[in-house]
Amino acid sequence: MPPPVKLAIIGGGPSAFYVASRLLSLLPLKDPMSPPLRVHIYDRLWAPHGLVRYGVAPDHPEVKNCTNKFDATATDPRFRFFGNVNVGSTPMHSIPHALHLPLTSILNNYSHLLFATGCTMPTQHPAIPPSACCVSALSLVHWYTQHPSQPPPPALDKISHLTLIGQGNVSLDIARILLTSPSVLRQYDVPEHVLEVLSRSTVKHVSIVGRRGPLQAAFTTKELREMINLPEASMIPIEPTLLAPPSDVTLTRQQRRTLELLQKGSKNLPGSTPKSWSLHFYRSPASLTPPSSASASGMANLTLAHTRLDPTNSRAVLTGETSTLPTSLVVTSLGFHADPETTFFDPALRHLRSSAGRITSSEGSALKNVYASGWAANGAKGVLASTMIDAYAAASTILSDIVPSSEAVTATAPPPPEMEIAPDELLNPRPDLDALPSEIICGIKDGMITQYDDWKAIDAEEVRRGEALGKERERMGWDEALSFIALSRARP
Repeated sequence: MPPPVKLAIIGGGPSAFYVASRLLSLLPLKDPMSPPLRVHIYDRLWAPHGLVRYGVAPDHPEVKNCTNKFDATATDPRFRFFGNVNVGSTPMHSIPHALHLPLTSILNNYSHLLFATGCTMPTQHPAIPPSACCVSALSLVHWYTQHPSQPPPPALDKISHLTLIGQGNVSLDIARILLTSPSVLRQYDVPEHVLEVLSRSTVKHVSIVGRRGPLQAAFTTKELREMINLPEASMIPIEPTLLAPPSDVTLTRQQRRTLELLQKGSKNLPGSTPKSWSLHFYRSPASLTPPSSASASGMANLTLAHTRLDPTNSRAVLTGETSTLPTSLVVTSLGFHADPETTFFDPALRHLRSSAGRITSSEGSALKNVYASGWAANGAKGVLASTMIDAYAAASTILSDIVPSSEAVTATAPPPPEMEIAPDELLNPRPDLDALPSEIICGIKDGMITQYDDWKAIDAEEVRRGEALGKERERMGWDEALSFIALSRARP
């Protein structure tokens, strides 16, 4: 029988749960050929599931169905979840209540380690740094999903025009939330305090700016169709010449459908609705001038550099022309990168240094029994389906190290590529399977760490509270969850 395996996974999002699910299913508990196994997930957030809870738009509840699989994974007695634990070299300032666990405690207590820490930092635009007039899309998403970092609510009652920089799905999510009546959003997983702010919103128009053209826009056809069908908003028509594809370009199915939707325009005629939105192609931010004290409108001025596509590489290049867009607030939605303070972060890649699911040294050799999956390994790209495929590949890599000759390895995925593995032992080759780091033992005793049973109790209570209000769920914040957990544990 192979030696015991004790895997720590840092990060509690979909990638982490898919890897855990895959390993536990391919090494069945009652199979005598399976090694003694433990899989422990550590997450800096007190609630599990990462972007599924704190990133998916509330009016897309069907995307969250993957949590059923994660719940099933958590029933395996070899699995444990520890929430509100920040693993790293320094304490976490954005979530001050998270318990700090040095990485050395993981290395001393586990035989294998997977980083599934995601990409948690927003990419900023160098021409328009954060200010009173410019915030990241992530701060808005974290606000309407009640993320533990608790960003302040936007002053929507003082805004008439909002400009989004970037034309991906996150931009369209934010635009859709702002242009949809709170009475419609109320049925979904939108906290009451968020609905209250939205009910006072004075936003009348949302501009969505991209540096390239409609064929390069990152949003999906599904998201665009939802925008076009908004009941209380209409799209400003796009100049027809911008929607004429080059004669030498063969369109993909998605590109063709995108152009068809944009040419058709919104369900509501322009000017017939109280709110509107527009797509601005071939524009790149050059500067943002805040409103002057003498400005009656209170608008900032966003200078946009005009661009065109370089036919050799499809990159946006400046034409030398500019225009000005008056706006109340600019929201940058330009993607995400990993936290630079994460161990093994590569500044050039903007995510962790890895290859084929293995963390690598600066010289390029793989570190023994140290892995990465999801956005942490590949950067912020892909959807849940691609995250699952990548996680299963990472699980196969781990499995090939645990039981190299196992039929499960060869039957589930192509063999991982051969790599030179550094001989150094960073982890404990013979850990106590059921021992926990001393910090975790103390954190559980002090009631500062959530486990999966705690989460399931909170989940059920959030759904119950939501049903009483006629909605999907009503979320708890950390303080309320902490009190609820303490009461639940006190009950006989």
